[in-house]
Amino acid sequence: MSAHSTRSTPVATAVGRPGPGPRPGPTGPATTRGTGGPTAAVRGTTATGIRGTVTAAGPAAYRRLGEVLPALRVRCAPPRSGRGWLAGADLVARPAALRELISYDARQALARYGQPLRPDVAAGIGLHRFVWPVALLFTLPWFLERRVPLLVPGDIAVRRRTGELTVRPGAFLCLPDDPAAPGAAVPPAVPPTAPRAAVPPGTPSPPLPPGARTVTDEAALAAGLRSALADFLTPVLDAFRPEVRRGPRTLWAMSTDAVVEGLWYAGGLLGEEERARTELAALFAPGVSGASGPREPRAARPAPECAPFTPGAGFTDPASGDTDRSDRCRASCCLVYTARVEAMCAGCPRVTRG
Repeated sequence: MSAHSTRSTPVATAVGRPGPGPRPGPTGPATTRGTGGPTAAVRGTTATGIRGTVTAAGPAAYRRLGEVLPALRVRCAPPRSGRGWLAGADLVARPAALRELISYDARQALARYGQPLRPDVAAGIGLHRFVWPVALLFTLPWFLERRVPLLVPGDIAVRRRTGELTVRPGAFLCLPDDPAAPGAAVPPAVPPTAPRAAVPPGTPSPPLPPGARTVTDEAALAAGLRSALADFLTPVLDAFRPEVRRGPRTLWAMSTDAVVEGLWYAGGLLGEEERARTELAALFAPGVSGASGPREPRAARPAPECAPFTPGAGFTDPASGDTDRSDRCRASCCLVYTARVEAMCAGCPRVTRG
């Protein structure tokens, strides 16, 4: 069995509505992609409404996403609950809320494949479909604005059946030349290699006070992005783990796949696919430095500093003219083939590393 392209299917699939391709999630066969033009991405300080003097990270980037991907709507607002909304704080604190989210994906899979998924497989797909769009709340502002929101699960809410997200903007990281920079550069609030304080399971993290926190350079900003994503995802993965029934290493591999595939797809819609590939490869490169300064030899590093994420973004160079070969090898397997063998994901490591 040969792998197909791992380019993501429309986010409508990721947030609840069925989409094309063999996998019931946002990773599957290639789909129609953006061609740039008026929606080409703006980065750095080339302000066209992306950076300007806005003192929050994300609103302009989320509007850009809505222009090219109407199936995923992000609103800057307090988290909501009821009427199909699931607040992030409830997801990490109430097992019943998490199981309700997983049941939604299980019902969709039953309709798609004509047979039920194993409970752990449904939970894994539910995790992927949650992380895929939520990770864009972090990665898209970094990609378009060079700002990194510092969010906790209590800052967001999702409504899967309509493809909606709410996010409460607050504190964020930025570069010294950002118009919102408060002054002297300081390191990220939580270095990516710092030990994390132990808290009781299900304890929601309080939001940070709003405002900009300046980091020294691009390397420090990338380290801050990894740290912000890891801090957000840690309680999410703790909540999912009993349902997915897989260890931390596999859960972080699944999260790495969702983060990479989400921004890769959005970058393509914005006409910036190659830049997205390049920057994602650097973001998750083995042995990346957490701050500015020379890199040590890889042999001197006991572990890659992009941990807990899986090292490497997984991009490959397909053989010339081989349109049936994947151009990304996933770090994890979603096990959806257990429902239907021919539904094996594009770029599945069981194929591309076999």
